[in-house]
Amino acid sequence: MKVPKRLQPLIDDGLIDEVVSQLMSGKEAQVYVVRCGDELRCAKVFKEASQRSFKQAVQYQEGRKARNTRRARAMAKKTRYGQKEQEAAWLTSEVDALYRLAAADVRVPRPHGFVDGVLLMDLISDGEDGVAPQLGEVALSPEKAREYHDRIITDVVRMLCAGLVHGDLSEFNVLVDQDGPVIIDLPQAVDAAGNNSAPMLLVRDVDNMRAWFGRFEPALLNTDYGKEIWALYEAGELHPDSRLTGHFEPDTLDVDVMELMAVIDDAREEAEERRERERDDLEEDD
Repeated sequence: MKVPKRLQPLIDDGLIDEVVSQLMSGKEAQVYVVRCGDELRCAKVFKEASQRSFKQAVQYQEGRKARNTRRARAMAKKTRYGQKEQEAAWLTSEVDALYRLAAADVRVPRPHGFVDGVLLMDLISDGEDGVAPQLGEVALSPEKAREYHDRIITDVVRMLCAGLVHGDLSEFNVLVDQDGPVIIDLPQAVDAAGNNSAPMLLVRDVDNMRAWFGRFEPALLNTDYGKEIWALYEAGELHPDSRLTGHFEPDTLDVDVMELMAVIDDAREEAEERRERERDDLEEDD
């Protein structure tokens, strides 16, 4: 096929030998199957900010750290330079996440480099010279649904132990190769400790998986792994090999209403005393 403009520099530099076909075009990027030597790989070409339809970047970028204080200040002030740096941080977030998660034994595509907004990574195949299907395209037996659900939950735990939450996990962001599910599409992965939306996103990711696999194994619909996982993480008790129950019991300790009212009254009295002292000081100055 004709070489896309964004891939031509990688052809010129010898990183890609041939563009075989276009695999997909999504809200964030276009993905191509490319040949690198004897291997077929994916080239994910991220769209420019003005062309992307993903509108929740601010929510996902919270907690991402700039490489130096000058960049951090510029990004915070939204200067032209800061916006450029914010865009660069967004584009490199997926490759950073892939390296981080591969090291944590999470099943993700192995990255092979990032050049000018193009991410080279493993092609997830079906084992028969084809591209692995999305999870949403696969019919599962109840037993296979439970197995794959357990493996996804294990990877979610490993991701969180590595400090990341996928943030957009669904049956469309999981491929199924001959060895099982592979998690893909991570540009919006969030920092678990630095993003206020991380608990909500983690629970939503897990609930999405519960709903999908529950179509094939209804017993999974009665589980609540998301809240259980986050509660263990928040308590500092989550580990890659943590044994989960799939159940979550919220803290139901009764609130001592009288004690709470006493605290509120004390705070109100202290505020009133502080205002009186300020008035007295002003009168003395006069």
